[in-house]
Amino acid sequence: MRVLVRPITKEDWHSIAGIYRQGIETGNATFETEIPTWEKWDSAHLESCRIVAVCDNDIAGWAALVPVSARRVYSGVAEVSIYIADKYRGMKIGSRLLEMLIKQSEIEGFWTLQAVIFPENIASIRMHQNLGFRQVGYREKIGKMNGKWRNTILLERRSRITDK
Repeated sequence: MRVLVRPITKEDWHSIAGIYRQGIETGNATFETEIPTWEKWDSAHLESCRIVAVCDNDIAGWAALVPVSARRVYSGVAEVSIYIADKYRGMKIGSRLLEMLIKQSEIEGFWTLQAVIFPENIASIRMHQNLGFRQVGYREKIGKMNGKWRNTILLERRSRITDK
């Protein structure tokens, strides 16, 4: 299967939102319960480092970075968002997107990427670890979801080439 990775455009929003909805429905991808508008999503994610994977003109997944803080000292630290459409899971598309996102982030001067993942999302944890992320934290009962406390694992990847 041929996979093209390219920057996200506003015209991709319908597909991105659909994939995000699938992630919400798993119950193990995000604390979010509703899909934001394009405008809200666009303003929350960095302008650079937002990509989609396209298979036969079908968007199979997307990845983007969210700043962890507005404080200048953290300007090189971002959180990874990565979602793969149900029918493309298990095909290494997530790994391809994350590899490309890491490369783009280093070009843009990011020195640390972090990922916050539910412990039940074993595939995502493994994918991140396979690409150089390491567990740096475990947050117990960090948020409630459907009336139930949830834990998260904090993973981090320090760039080997960006040293600001």
